[in-house]
Amino acid sequence: MKRYTFWDKVKYGFDNTMSKGSIALMVWLTIVSVIMIVGLAFITFIARFPSDSDEPLTLIDLIWMGLMRTLDPGTMGGDSGSWGFKLMMLIITLGGIFIISTLIGIITTGIDNKLDELRKGRSAVIEMNHTIIFGWSEQIFTIIKELVLANENQVKSCIVILGEKDKVEMEDEIRNKVGKTGRTKVVCRQGNPIDLNDIELVGLNTSKSIIIISPDADDPDSYVIKTLLAIVNNPNRRKEHYNIVVELRDEKNIEVAQLIGKTEAEIVLIGDLISKIIAQTCRQSGLSQVYGEILSFEGNEIYFKEEPALTGKKYSEALFRYESSMVIGIKKSGRLPELNPVPETEIEPGDELIFIAEDDDTMVLDKNQDIPVNKELIIRKEDSRPVPEKTLILGWNWRIIGIVNELDSYVPSGSELFVAAEYSEGEEIIKEQCKSCTNQTVKYINADTTDRRNLEKLNVGQFNHIIILCYSDTLEPQKADAKTLITLLHLRDIAEKQGYKFSIVSEMIDIRNRNLAEITRADDFIISDKLTSQIISQVSENKFLNSVFKDIFSPEGSEIYLKPVSDYVQTEAAVDFYTLLEAAHYKKETAFGYRKSEYANNAEKNYGIKINPWKKEKITFTKADKLIVFAED
Repeated sequence: MKRYTFWDKVKYGFDNTMSKGSIALMVWLTIVSVIMIVGLAFITFIARFPSDSDEPLTLIDLIWMGLMRTLDPGTMGGDSGSWGFKLMMLIITLGGIFIISTLIGIITTGIDNKLDELRKGRSAVIEMNHTIIFGWSEQIFTIIKELVLANENQVKSCIVILGEKDKVEMEDEIRNKVGKTGRTKVVCRQGNPIDLNDIELVGLNTSKSIIIISPDADDPDSYVIKTLLAIVNNPNRRKEHYNIVVELRDEKNIEVAQLIGKTEAEIVLIGDLISKIIAQTCRQSGLSQVYGEILSFEGNEIYFKEEPALTGKKYSEALFRYESSMVIGIKKSGRLPELNPVPETEIEPGDELIFIAEDDDTMVLDKNQDIPVNKELIIRKEDSRPVPEKTLILGWNWRIIGIVNELDSYVPSGSELFVAAEYSEGEEIIKEQCKSCTNQTVKYINADTTDRRNLEKLNVGQFNHIIILCYSDTLEPQKADAKTLITLLHLRDIAEKQGYKFSIVSEMIDIRNRNLAEITRADDFIISDKLTSQIISQVSENKFLNSVFKDIFSPEGSEIYLKPVSDYVQTEAAVDFYTLLEAAHYKKETAFGYRKSEYANNAEKNYGIKINPWKKEKITFTKADKLIVFAED
């Protein structure tokens, strides 16, 4: 065995100390400086070298002179005295030049390293009640915008983002695509959300809510699940529950996410959600605009509030007690929220009413109980029998099965659905996975959906609703969006030239392409991840909203419908919204808005959609106008 000498060990220890960084180097320079200055001053003092001073210099005086010459080499130029004294001062000055230049280099390198560390976003965040977003995708910009709107009435708020992208790049993209964030501070950190050390950077234990978004990757759900696991099982986690919103794409991964997150995680299933939104919005003109408003923090949104003054009252009574907000449901204490409950439902202590309101401070109980309902204008008319519908789906991707099956839950019996796509296996897949359809027959046609001749052969004018799906499974995003855009432009032109009236719902991937395909009317809706981003933002602020949205987008329970006003009240007569509420109440429905047909193609008038109108305002409706209600069918 090799024996190491004392000097080998000293050298090894010195090397280890020097490798510890700038602080260790500065400590060694300080030690060398002290030894050099004190040593040479002591030699000068012992040797008694004559100087130009009238009085003999003490050791302290010589140490001070040495220190000054170390810091400022120019000081030596004024020295006079014996050559021995000058030589000592020269040696100290030369040593000072070496020390100071080295020290400047160390400090410069240290500052550069610190700036580089800050640029990478590796410092810990010290915030309270902030929202954390794990991951990075195009969705993040909509989420940030929505959270900024939600925090407008807060004195101070913060959003912290942890992504694997460069910190500066993230900040630049947010600045370009989101713009000013007002009172909300956005902090970016670079790191891997499944790394326990990295997630410590974002202040998990002091956060208000946590959002895990699905990344643009081959297997995004596994990434999301591992991030959830890292958060929940973090050994340094707080005792209180987290409020986590998890975005998943595949339904089969819900169970494992629920096992990990338990009561701490609210799961938003994106693929299923988009299928439901497409199925619902394609059938009702203007429904997309209703969703766009109640799912955003801009305008009217959903709130919860306990109202002790209404304890013991019925749900039907609560509907009329708010002049500038709409009651749409009840959250019973310890139970999930329920939209449009039975009118006789009693409000008990601890129950919360569910509102659509412009802000949380507009839900003010009206002390006046004398409700101006004009019962003479109310029509007790049964809903007309639904007529079978014809729907056309153009294009193909993995969501099509969910859309077909979801549509079957809404369309009347005897309806027809045609699927036209350039996909050889489409017919076999439809027959196998959509055989449970009972209300509609499904027919598959193999055709190029971008060819105008094929669209004309389909006789698109016979369809009530048309859905354009992007070929996201087989084509890269830009090519898939190009096919969707070409098909959409052909359909718009055919509809304009032939005078056809059908609703169009199209799907695009890249937000820039969505902007190119600007919506031209309320029946022309471009589906995107904007709605899902809005839902994620809303749930992060109030986790009970997840149950509300599941209810809205599910065929079971109550959904949103736009029904003819003429089925509720007399048209061509001025009527207030209190009377419309009463008319809807007879049908066991909850009204919360209306649509004026004269503005159906006017974007500035929100395509005629009015949510949460002032109840005392008198409105004159036509037979083409619609009442927006929560109803079971």
